[in-house]
Amino acid sequence: MSISPSLETRTVDAAPAAEGQLRHLPLGARRALDIRAAYTTRFVATEFSKRPEDFHLIAGADVTPRPGDVVIARVAEIGKHTRLESPVSRRQLMFVGQEIMVAYGNRYAPDQFLAHVPETLEPCHLVAGGGLAGYVTEMHASIDAATAIEPIGLLATKDGVVNLRDFAPLQVGTPSLAVVRAVGTVRPPVIAVLGTSMNSGKSTTLGCLVNGLANAGLHVAAGKATGTGAGNDPNLFIDAGAFPVCDFTDFGYPTTFKLAYEEVRDLLAAMIDEQAASGADVVVIEIADGLYQGETSRLLRDPLFAACVDTVVFSAQDALGARAGLDVLQDAAVPVAAVSGLLTASPLATAEAAARLEVPVIDTYSLCNPEVATALIPVRADSL
Repeated sequence: MSISPSLETRTVDAAPAAEGQLRHLPLGARRALDIRAAYTTRFVATEFSKRPEDFHLIAGADVTPRPGDVVIARVAEIGKHTRLESPVSRRQLMFVGQEIMVAYGNRYAPDQFLAHVPETLEPCHLVAGGGLAGYVTEMHASIDAATAIEPIGLLATKDGVVNLRDFAPLQVGTPSLAVVRAVGTVRPPVIAVLGTSMNSGKSTTLGCLVNGLANAGLHVAAGKATGTGAGNDPNLFIDAGAFPVCDFTDFGYPTTFKLAYEEVRDLLAAMIDEQAASGADVVVIEIADGLYQGETSRLLRDPLFAACVDTVVFSAQDALGARAGLDVLQDAAVPVAAVSGLLTASPLATAEAAARLEVPVIDTYSLCNPEVATALIPVRADSL
């Protein structure tokens, strides 16, 4: 096992450390067996379970966590998240005192938490059930306080601190063999699903669209390019009929919030390249959160987005949001094939939107119909 050369290696001196300096903490086999790993850490957890003796912890006041660093923490108090999503996406009930393997990351979730990676191994929070450690600075008024955790140490090998990207199967900037072999081939149509906000119905819209395209006999690849790591959306895409499916965690990112913008755009391009190289007839990609979220807003006006994405299906919670969102997309010259999402659960909201929009408003579950889904596939000049 080796540390990715693209990351700065932070080595650990095994000699006794002075107060405040890095400390080397061994992990016994029995203790390692009892640690509950999270979904975001699944690729690390696989190697950890095979050879726990190759790993240890580092701690101390001088330790500065970075996004994606893997941390072993103790559950201190149960709050909003009572369960930790396992590497196979099972919801594990947590108990106070248990040790868990999660990854540091920033979170942007208007319906839940705003959280950042702390500067030390100070007590912090489990800010997402998929396995994200961060310090909450703001939260929605309607939810419980975040589950409190006490970091014990960063997971490390002899090569340095373990970051999720060290074990990720896909790498931004290092295309897979499939992508290399696909150079020069015509890229399949790419449909992006965006929305007014989180919980506007984006993932369900994408799942139904995938199902409709698959029902038409098409090979559909799907992915989620931005957001917070969890297994529910990729699993939904798989259940709907997409193959292959990937998201940003497959590239070693527990979350995309506060990533350098260049990394976000490169990640989107790399994901589309990987999915297109699978031989898919259509690629469908979800962009998380709403149009006003930082990286999403920038992506819409980026020439890269126009070059990679052929059309958009937009999810909205109500008619006014659909109209406002369509205005934003049209102002950015982003083509929109249809509006769907949570608003279509209401016949009245659907009628309101249909009366004020220049694009079709399609009931989310109607997207499972092959004729409805295939009508949204854009026809590009280079495919004629």
